[in-house]
Amino acid sequence: MQPEWRAEPSPHWTFMYEVTVEDSFAAGHYLREYKGKCENPHGHNYKVRVTLAGKDLDRAGLLLDFKDLKDVMKHVIDRLDHQMLNDIDPFITLNPSAENLSKYFFDEANSRLKQKTNGRVFVKDVTIWETDTTTATYYE
Repeated sequence: MQPEWRAEPSPHWTFMYEVTVEDSFAAGHYLREYKGKCENPHGHNYKVRVTLAGKDLDRAGLLLDFKDLKDVMKHVIDRLDHQMLNDIDPFITLNPSAENLSKYFFDEANSRLKQKTNGRVFVKDVTIWETDTTTATYYE
C-alpha cells in the first residue's frame, strides 16, 4: 500500500472561499457610437452571476449567506429591471453595454458588501449574459 501523496502548502498560496449566485432581469437599451442593429432600442433578458471571495468565514461557517448575496444583487436588479437602461444613471452618459453593466454590478455589489461585512468579503467577478450565448465579465 503506497502512502497518499499530499502537497505541502506553499507559504505563497492564498486560501480563499468563494460563493456564487445568479439572478436575472429584463431591460431595454441601445448602444451609442455603434453602427448596426444595436444602435436601435431593443431589449434583453439578462442573466447576472456574482461571485464573492474572502479568506475568513463568519461564526456560522459561511463566507456570506446566499440570501444576503441575493439581497445585495436585488438592490441593483430592482433599479434596472424593466427599465430603459439609457435613462438610468450612469448609463445616461455611459454606454449600457454588457461590459459596462458587469462593472456596474461589480462596483455596486462591492460597495454594499464593504458596509455589510467590514471588507471581509469582496466581489471576485461579475458575468452578464446578454443572450444565452454571449457574456461579458468584469473583475479586478
